[in-house]
Amino acid sequence: MSDLTRMVPTRLARLHQQYCERYEHLRSQRLHLSLARGIPAADQVALSNRMLSLPGEGDYMAEGGVDCRNYTGLQGIVEARRLFSGVVGVPPEQVIVAGNSSLAFMYDCIGYAWRHGMCDSERPWGKEDTVSFLCPVPGYDRHFRIAEEYGIKLIPVPLLDNGPDMVMVRNIAAHDRSVKGIWCVPKYSNPTGSVYAPDTIEALASMPTAATDFRLFWDNAYAVHHLTEEQVEIANIVQLCEQHGYPERALVFASTSKMTMAGSGVAVFGSSPRNVAWMLDRLNIHTVGPDKLNQLRHVRFLKDEAGIRGLMNQHRAIMAPKFSEVLSIFERELGGSGVAQWTKPKGGYFISLDVLPGCAKRVIDLAKDAGIALTAAGAPFPGGCDPNDSNIRIAPSFATLEQIKTAAEAITLCVLLSTTEAILKGAPQKIQGGF
Repeated sequence: MSDLTRMVPTRLARLHQQYCERYEHLRSQRLHLSLARGIPAADQVALSNRMLSLPGEGDYMAEGGVDCRNYTGLQGIVEARRLFSGVVGVPPEQVIVAGNSSLAFMYDCIGYAWRHGMCDSERPWGKEDTVSFLCPVPGYDRHFRIAEEYGIKLIPVPLLDNGPDMVMVRNIAAHDRSVKGIWCVPKYSNPTGSVYAPDTIEALASMPTAATDFRLFWDNAYAVHHLTEEQVEIANIVQLCEQHGYPERALVFASTSKMTMAGSGVAVFGSSPRNVAWMLDRLNIHTVGPDKLNQLRHVRFLKDEAGIRGLMNQHRAIMAPKFSEVLSIFERELGGSGVAQWTKPKGGYFISLDVLPGCAKRVIDLAKDAGIALTAAGAPFPGGCDPNDSNIRIAPSFATLEQIKTAAEAITLCVLLSTTEAILKGAPQKIQGGF
């Protein structure tokens, strides 16, 4: 396609009229499709249907004589901690396995720090004049909303291909005592698919911070969620923090929500012995024990790390063609247009699409009017406000391949209609991105 930003106005106006006519035809189809959230498809969830009959009648005893039907076992059964220790990168004794939501773990962790402080805090965070968090953007909206729930000030930093802008992160963390942490999705970040480079992870582990109780909220949600045969690996953040003299810095979270059954998985926490003891002290008030039968169910089904890899290969066989379809359509319809650019993730659940400034909300509104639901404009930014109004998160997981083809073609038409409309009105003609 020709670069629309350099096209003479008369030709651009003719193209815009063609897009308007095509859009009216699209609306007439009365579609009802969604690429809004990263939800596993029914055939992905079905991969774990055997779990519905596990652990089975009479199978309820875990190692050490633990009766999974009963109370206690706050840290989780040892088999489950051993199974998921590799996902969070610590030994089983430094793992906690709990309920089905790692997001709930993060929410509770912030709440505990707010009321009690971290294990090395001078005072509860809620007693500080101001508490701030660094948030790489575009990022995960639910992280931001947890912080906003507690009135935590969010400081955006650009998320690059190799992780957050470390020049900015280092400078702010070193000089602002109110900065208590940073939200990180280090592998296949939501929504860009970025993977933190070794030097980025090293810098996060080693950098001086003004707050002595600074924390990395390390959400390793997509640790094993590959879309290609390349099994991307990242550095072990807990080990690096310990090596650099900050053993309590990293709090690692993960879950099986996008491995087994999204509504009935297990959440995993890994960190230093001191942080684990701090968390268990708080959990001891919160609950008398997790659902150990569900943990045993996961152990019986997944068995070991090889079992996890095998299951995730089946997920990849379902997911990869969907992502390939979207990327192929974007390239065919928008490649060379000068009005859009997008990420090509090697894993995770999202594609990040950037359009001309001032056009993202218009694209999403046009898509909605045509029956295509997308994540709200600005969602990957604090307060739901994208300063450039240019970023759109695409989630291809839940729809069928045929539905994805229809939706992706519709989205590209909405992009072309919105951006040609903006150019003809004299809007900025340079994409604010850098993927």
